[in-house]
Amino acid sequence: MPTGCCTCATASSWTGYRPTEMRTLWRGLVRTLFWSYERGSWPYDVMVVGILIFVLLTPRHWFHDQPQSGAMDADIQLVAEDVASQTKTYRLDAHLLPPAKRARKSTPELEQETHEILGQSVEDLKGRTFQVKSIDPVPGDDGAILYYDVSVKP
Repeated sequence: MPTGCCTCATASSWTGYRPTEMRTLWRGLVRTLFWSYERGSWPYDVMVVGILIFVLLTPRHWFHDQPQSGAMDADIQLVAEDVASQTKTYRLDAHLLPPAKRARKSTPELEQETHEILGQSVEDLKGRTFQVKSIDPVPGDDGAILYYDVSVKP
């Protein structure tokens, strides 16, 4: 529709209205924020490429993200090894277990959880089958469980 230019007040109602630059900018910002571009359009592709660049090129230290494997290894120690019975006893810090799984005596849930933690953290047990023989909780002075002594047989 061609737009006309007129100085009279009544003519402004039938002449075309051109959006201002600010309105165009605001509309683009709203469409980007609410992801309302059609899939396959160039603005959609630009947003996807921008997200990929951000995810792949953002330095890890900006978010203080550190791998947790080193901390878990320090919380598991080999405390005894019995060659005759082929068992090893590991000391496992109680805070590695979810509070709901911590128990004062051995339960199937506690055995399963300790089996998973040891299987993921201890190099001698990774990728191998082993059996949890016993779990002995060791309480602190206040009665709370500090750690578990877990005996396993490879």
